[in-house]
Amino acid sequence: MSDFTHALHVLSEVFTHAGDFDISDIQLRTDRIPYIHTKKGLMVIHSLGELPEHVVRNVIDMLYANQDVDKYASQQNQLVGQMDVIERLQEYKVADFSCNGQMMPNGELSGRMRVQAHLSSSGLGVTCRILADDIPNLEVLGLGTDTIDALKGFLQKRQGMGLVTGQTGSGKSTTLAALLDWVRRNCDRHIVTVEDPIEYRYPHDMTGSPPEDQDKIPPGIVTQQEVGKHVMSYHQGLKDVLRKAPHVILLGEVRDRDTMDTVIEAAQTGHVVITTLHTNGAVKTISRILEFFPRDQHKSILGRLSEILMFILSQGLMKGLDGRVLNYEFLQNTSSAVRSGIAAYDGGAKSLEDVLRQSGNIEWDDNLRNLYNAGKIDFDTFQLNMMNLDDDDANLFIEDAAFG
Repeated sequence: MSDFTHALHVLSEVFTHAGDFDISDIQLRTDRIPYIHTKKGLMVIHSLGELPEHVVRNVIDMLYANQDVDKYASQQNQLVGQMDVIERLQEYKVADFSCNGQMMPNGELSGRMRVQAHLSSSGLGVTCRILADDIPNLEVLGLGTDTIDALKGFLQKRQGMGLVTGQTGSGKSTTLAALLDWVRRNCDRHIVTVEDPIEYRYPHDMTGSPPEDQDKIPPGIVTQQEVGKHVMSYHQGLKDVLRKAPHVILLGEVRDRDTMDTVIEAAQTGHVVITTLHTNGAVKTISRILEFFPRDQHKSILGRLSEILMFILSQGLMKGLDGRVLNYEFLQNTSSAVRSGIAAYDGGAKSLEDVLRQSGNIEWDDNLRNLYNAGKIDFDTFQLNMMNLDDDDANLFIEDAAFG
């Protein structure tokens, strides 16, 4: 059995044992039994046993050989791309790349993957995130109808900033893709994305639409760029985007002060900018933005945010009684009270918590309670995922739940 055939056997075994459970991630480690992340949680692939290092290496080599290649990538990136993956690990201690789907022995395609090869105490390892080929509709994500309608309205504005936040694995990329695909299909907008890596690929036609619409040309166009292949960094990519005559800009993540400053400037100068942060909730998101800047600039930044921030959608995926369930918090900046609450934020949560209770906004814990009452999550999941309730409120809710 050749090295690549052996690697294909490992992946085929993983997908076969997953059965009907959708796989989001594959975890392979030297001298460890493989794990996969599914909609029902972690699953162990006992049939493969503990993987020797050469098997993990074979899988990494096969995926690396099948990575997305761009003939116009920078010379520096081309040189890096010519390096053996193990050489990259030795040089950088990690190797991140995306690759095309692998054809399984049963004739099915595995789907594109975002891959990280890395080192740990057990030795060589690899984590593969499965990238979906199809972009879901907004209506199937678990967002409320009013929230979806509000998001669609924001994306049609002339300018402003929208934030989709949450921890890794919270579904941010899927929500963003569904939002932008709706814009592409329904609005005459030029959408430019800067991502690391490109996860969802937007078709140039109406694929996935009802049969009567599939021959139509979508009114919107999408230009996608990947950090390291088409642009050198998020910050540089965002600066370059502004010269492409965009209407809507997606920046995969804000990682530093300069990028955040450019995002705010772009939103102030006639663009809709959507980006992400690894934060939970509207209050913590505002706090995280302020952390990028010196304290003496906070008042100015809050003033600018109160003017250009359209919404904060903070979301998380949790274990439900029938697969994963989306919970979220939604703050929309559509009233003078919300603008004043943002401008007056001083590190305390009260000004923003008060406006979150206003009509149209959705608090994390209130929505979580609704999921529990609807029978979508159990009580343990409710308790583990509460964000803002203090002990007295939590005890009161426990008593209410106990008595029905």
